[in-house]
Amino acid sequence: MSSAKIPETQTSCESSVCCDVPSPVELTNPLLAVASPRSTLWRISTMDCASEEGEIRRALEPIAGIRSLSFQLRARTLAIDADDAALQPALEAIRKAGFSPQPVADGTRQTSADNAAGDQSHAEHDHHDHDHSSESGSGWSEVTRYFAALAFAVAAEALSYFAPDTIPWKATGMLLAAVAIGLAGLSTYSKGFGALRHGRLNINALMTVAVTGAFLIGQWPEAAMVMALYAIAELIEARSVDRARNAIKSLMALAPEESDVKQADGSYARMLSSAVPLAALVRVKPGERIPLDGVIVSGNSAINQAPVTGESIPVDKQPGDTVFAGTINETATLELKITAVASNSTLARIIHAVEQAQGTRAPTQRFVDRFAAIYTPAVFALALSVALLTPWLLGWTWTLAAYKALVLLVIACPCALVISTPVTVVSALAAAARRGILIKGGTYLEAARNLKAIALDKTGTVTEGKPKLVAFEMLTESHSREATATLAHSLAAQSDHPVSKAVAAGLEATSQTVETFTAIAGRGVSGIIDGEQYWLGNHRLIEERGICSPAIEAKLQEHERQGRTVTLLATDKAVIALLAVADTIKASSKQAVAELIALGVTPVMLTGDNAATASTVAGLAGIKDARGNLLPEDKLKAIQEMQRQYGATAMTGDGINDAPALAQADIGFAMGGAGTDTAMEAADIAVMNDDLRRIPETIRLSKRTHAILWQNITLALGIKVVFMGLALFGNATMWMAVFADMGASLLVVFNGLRLLRTPELSRKSLH
Repeated sequence: MSSAKIPETQTSCESSVCCDVPSPVELTNPLLAVASPRSTLWRISTMDCASEEGEIRRALEPIAGIRSLSFQLRARTLAIDADDAALQPALEAIRKAGFSPQPVADGTRQTSADNAAGDQSHAEHDHHDHDHSSESGSGWSEVTRYFAALAFAVAAEALSYFAPDTIPWKATGMLLAAVAIGLAGLSTYSKGFGALRHGRLNINALMTVAVTGAFLIGQWPEAAMVMALYAIAELIEARSVDRARNAIKSLMALAPEESDVKQADGSYARMLSSAVPLAALVRVKPGERIPLDGVIVSGNSAINQAPVTGESIPVDKQPGDTVFAGTINETATLELKITAVASNSTLARIIHAVEQAQGTRAPTQRFVDRFAAIYTPAVFALALSVALLTPWLLGWTWTLAAYKALVLLVIACPCALVISTPVTVVSALAAAARRGILIKGGTYLEAARNLKAIALDKTGTVTEGKPKLVAFEMLTESHSREATATLAHSLAAQSDHPVSKAVAAGLEATSQTVETFTAIAGRGVSGIIDGEQYWLGNHRLIEERGICSPAIEAKLQEHERQGRTVTLLATDKAVIALLAVADTIKASSKQAVAELIALGVTPVMLTGDNAATASTVAGLAGIKDARGNLLPEDKLKAIQEMQRQYGATAMTGDGINDAPALAQADIGFAMGGAGTDTAMEAADIAVMNDDLRRIPETIRLSKRTHAILWQNITLALGIKVVFMGLALFGNATMWMAVFADMGASLLVVFNGLRLLRTPELSRKSLH
């Protein structure tokens, strides 16, 4: 964890690349929440890359009372969540660092003074904006301007080689070079001079000094060429990085903008999906995409859920089943009851989960940022030493020494180094999201490779989580079978637990009113029906009530040996009935466990179910260590024990009971398709299709991401070291310098983008 006072994990934009992400959408799920409603939004028109963000972070670190920062570099905005007393000192610190924050019109909190300052500052700074926007108009004008600059630079070079060495021709060449520098470098100069005025040494400052110095010592053709090539390479680099940033953004286009909504008279009318209210009825025809999350009211169809869950095979759906926005209705007309508005659909939550994840800096990235903060001033000092000392020590001319120093500055720009990590992390996050794996941030992406053990919940994780009632035995004659079924159904219908659902679904009975209904974590439920207290729960609950008996124990053991989960219905005095449900393991669980073991990760089953059932299910899945009869606090203790025994430990679960263990684990995996919001909030990674194989996929992706991260760092530093040596002791020119700098940047970007081309995170594709 960084020593900074400002939390790293609450930023909402990748910290080391210029980004292009959608505007935040308010979400109700706390896992996927974006900037805090307490935040104030500020526009900083000269902030559009990693170095500027880093300078602002460092400027704000000493200020107490700042809860979080949320950077949107492409939009040039910063959301500051801070105490009222800390806000003005924070703004003053930003201004002292050389930036001018202006309040955004729809910011949460603003002062009249800030609004006035904002209006003036917008006018002063908007003309300095340099935005590699993906909008076609501005994008093409930028391309035209930069290639025009390159043409002027080539003309200046041609004049220096072929024109007579006379003042008029030299003046013409200088003019062409100046035009090229002006076309390509106005933004660089604007930000470079601003950085130098405030004693900041970033890439713009280095390029400003290098190009100006080269022009002044008579190397104006090279100065023009360097600036033109630098601008073009920056544009290519920005477009490449946008591929990673926009890989997940393309999901936004999946949900239709309009929906067929049923009216009061039974007809259907087209309306914007964003305006469709909860509980509205929507019709989706075959071949259409589903516009919003909902539950099927009528119709049976196959749904292609690949955009949300990563599943390549369509899933058959019927009335009562859930469907997601952005998925494809393939075979028949469906009528849906909407369960989430557009801004809180599963698709919107996925998009914002990835955006939020892109804002958390991975450990490698934090290391690189700290290194770059030291590296840039050190290189500037080296270049200054070369310019001032080599004429005395090595007998170089002052012009040669200055030229070599300027070449060093261009070579040493930290752009490739700084960009080497985020583009890789963002590509990996997007690749995972395409497979239905939502990773909260680079920290967890990197940490997954170090896992040594993983705890697996049974129901809904290893098993289907859809048990069926297979036995209903009366244990007393005090109640009739029909009355007992009604009592059990009434209590079970009040609970969301998979076992309770199976009991309720398996009993053909009506429900009675349940008063004072209570869910007892890890045990069962209770409630009052017709004035009498009833209990519906597991063996542990009956033991604690003191109403178990040897005969009941024998029956329990008989069912448990068959891998069944037993629920008992009881009054305060006696057990009335036994209800047994059976669950089957998922088809993918055995393969997932085998892959985890092959990766050196030890799987352990933790469940609140009885030990016999746990052992049976674990054996079918290939898990050797199974622990049953665990309460939530027992699972928490088990995770702590595993951390001591094995080291880095993950937990996988889908229920409220799993939340404490998920939070304690080094990495928490939530089974997102059927998981509760509590489990999703406590987890670090959500598996949207409940496929356990996604966990070894995540570990393999983590290993590959780590390898590419260090490939990029080695490439970035290695190329610079080689060309620095050539600059000092060989014949490296500024041409070579700019190609070395931007070439290294493009190499690491394209290397990081390789993760986006991974069609499936299988063992074959990741090794």
